[in-house]
Parts: sequence; C-alpha cells; structure tokens
Amino acid sequence: EETKERRRKGKGKQNKANPETKTKQKKDMSIFEYNGSAVVSMAGKGCVAIAADRRFGIQNQTVATNFQRVFRMQDNIYIGLSGLATDVQTFHAILERKMNLFKLKEEREMTPTQFTHLVSHQLYKRRFGPFFVAPVVAGLENGKAILCNYDSIGCLSMDDEWTTAGTADEFLMGACESLYQADQEPEELFGTVS
Repeated sequence: EETKERRRKGKGKQNKANPETKTKQKKDMSIFEYNGSAVVSMAGKGCVAIAADRRFGIQNQTVATNFQRVFRMQDNIYIGLSGLATDVQTFHAILERKMNLFKLKEEREMTPTQFTHLVSHQLYKRRFGPFFVAPVVAGLENGKAILCNYDSIGCLSMDDEWTTAGTADEFLMGACESLYQADQEPEELFGTVS
C-alpha cells in the first residue's frame, strides 16, 4: 500500500518513458523524411550533374540499397525525386506519361524550361492532397544549365550553381558551398557531385 501511495505521488520508480518525449518525437517526424533521401545537382561548363543516394529505408532502418531516385526523362533532362518512396514512383510515372503525350501531340521533344513548368503544374494540381516529393530538375538548354527544385505544391526555385533536396538537405548545402567551383569540366563536376 505504501508503494502505491509513493507511485501515485510520483516518488516511486516508473518504467514508462516520459510522455512529453514521445509526443515530441511524433511531432518532429515528417512524411518527407519517412523513407529518407538526398538529391544534389550542380552546373558545370556546358554540363550538369545530378546525384542521389540509393538507400530505401523506413525511418532509421535500411530496407534496400538499390532504390532509384534519379530518372532520365530525355537526353538533356534528368529529375531527382526525394520524399516518400511510393509517391516518387507514382510521380515519375505521371511525368513520363505527360512527356510521351507531349511528344505525340507536338512531334518534338520538350525543352528543360517547359519540363520545369510541367513538374510545377503537376505538383500544384494536387496541392490539396499533395505528392510527398521534393523534385530536383537538371537539364541543358542551348548549352545553358537549368537547375531547379520545388516544394510539395509546385513552387519552383531556379539556381545557376547547385540545388539540393531531401532529408540531408542542410548537410548537402554546406558541402556544395564548400566544394562548388564555377565552370568545372564534366570530369571535375562528376568528382564534386560524387
């Protein structure tokens, strides 16, 4: 009876975790971070590079190490998709379908600028039930690098040097600021992005 009294008053040992800590952990987890990802793209002298990790995980547990996050849309356009794995695959399939329809209707290939607006439109179209992806587009248009990233509702942000996305976004920004040099040749740029 004395032990019950002490526990009730909070003086006894309790094996349960602090409920405030559990609540804080649940609030900090974002659906964008559930599968984990990191995507980076950089511009060079007449070239672009894009790279991503291949880890597929569920929070801190690694499930596979061969998950594709960078997709070739055509010879001069690549897209890297970070975020929820199921949405990465679905969004890539939608973009491929839209590009194929464009080629059939227009009888020409899409420019990187047009592709950036297509991605933005597809994300904005689903703004009330968004895809949990953060795309990074890297392309070459008339020898000029096109780099941009997006939020989940399609707001695009263009950059001339480099862009990042994913759960390691902040760490990649620091690495890019330290390692990036303007007008790198393709071999140098490959080494920097790697």
